[in-house]
Amino acid sequence: MSSYVCYRLPEQLVYTRLVQHRGHPDELATIEQLSGRHGFVLAPFAPDDHFPVLLLRPDTEEQLPIPEASEVSANDSVSVSCAEDRASYASDFHTFHEQLCAGTFRKLVLARSMLVERPSQTSAEALFLRACQLYPHLMVALVSTPVSGTWLMATPEVLLRGDGHRWHTMALAGTMKFDKTLLTNESRGVEWSDKDLREQHLVASYLEDLLQQYAEDITEKGPVTSRAADLVHLRSDFSFRLHPHVSIGLLLQALHPTPAVCGLPKNEARSFILANEHTQRGYYSGFCGPLAWHGDTRLYVSLRCMQVLPETCRLFAGGGLLADSLEATEWQETKNKFNTMLHVLR
Repeated sequence: MSSYVCYRLPEQLVYTRLVQHRGHPDELATIEQLSGRHGFVLAPFAPDDHFPVLLLRPDTEEQLPIPEASEVSANDSVSVSCAEDRASYASDFHTFHEQLCAGTFRKLVLARSMLVERPSQTSAEALFLRACQLYPHLMVALVSTPVSGTWLMATPEVLLRGDGHRWHTMALAGTMKFDKTLLTNESRGVEWSDKDLREQHLVASYLEDLLQQYAEDITEKGPVTSRAADLVHLRSDFSFRLHPHVSIGLLLQALHPTPAVCGLPKNEARSFILANEHTQRGYYSGFCGPLAWHGDTRLYVSLRCMQVLPETCRLFAGGGLLADSLEATEWQETKNKFNTMLHVLR
């Protein structure tokens, strides 16, 4: 079985299709092992024997146009094939919230998944093309390998972008449902809650402190309100140059997982999530994208994500919790985030 990738970078009218015919993708135990490599990366939330870091080394590459919307079929009625497990989410929320109130963590991200019937006779690549049409401002990627299975995402969050000289990353936090009355290019006029503003400040401050250890000539812009499909987020952008002794793998090891998908302090939060969260995240909330491919790196956090299975699709969503978070509000936020992929299926 060949491994393949289809990806469309934001604002582009064409997508790239990569196929590895010979052998299998490289399986790496750690993110730091990406140093000096090139290809297409699919990394999990937490690498282990079941979910290794995968690096595709394509044999073929082609640029293809995004077809018109009428050329891709859509399914108007998609049914949820198993009930959303509110009880499990509520239990996880209580466990996470208890630790936040105790001051053990400043932030924790709680994820959940939902199983949805897959439209019959609809290929994974057709779903990818529909996502490209629906979300021209997001990075859309479809990755299929014998090890990972097939994953589709439409994500707004840059983990690392650059050409080997200057690099870019972002702090993304806070979520609201998009409304046409909102200004989507700047923060004034958008009434963000105190919780969202504090969450964004936590994430941006953390990222600034982290970059000081690995980079120089750091500039920050934001926060601004940024639209991603039917949601808006608070975003701060960072530009920098790496210290000469810092490798890309070392920087990625430090950046991932971001506070947008994990928590603070990072290492302790990731261990807590792995031990207590009902959802097995797999490649959700990891990252993917071309690494040093033709000299460019475009890695994105794997958000708005689903695993494409033979008869169903498993959708993933999560939200950042603080000590004053409310369970009903956070549950609704995950429902809003599911809509990005539900629209693709419908």
